[in-house]
Amino acid sequence: MNARAQAKHVRQSPYKVRRVLDLVRGLPVDEARVVLDFTNRKAAGSIKKVLDSAIANAEHNFALDAEELFVQEAYADEGPTLKRWRPRARGRATKIRKRTSHITIVVADHEEVA
Repeated sequence: MNARAQAKHVRQSPYKVRRVLDLVRGLPVDEARVVLDFTNRKAAGSIKKVLDSAIANAEHNFALDAEELFVQEAYADEGPTLKRWRPRARGRATKIRKRTSHITIVVADHEEVA
């Protein structure tokens, strides 16, 4: 069984979030939590929340044991970009793009994939 959780409109660039997701993809959930606890990146907190939600979904909706789960998929898609302007010299302006992410984590049981 697969259980999935998603966080939308996370106020961080998908490029930066993907660097942390690459660390936990394919790990058992116990190890993934430890890795996220000791990762010194802002995205680690948001990813840990999504991981905990995916684990809770697996336990509640599919009656899976949390100790046997692992991170099957972890990806960050680009969300809507907030567009702002910054004044510059001689009456000009430059764009500021504040990017957002949609973080998705899928956890699966070991028996299903094997």
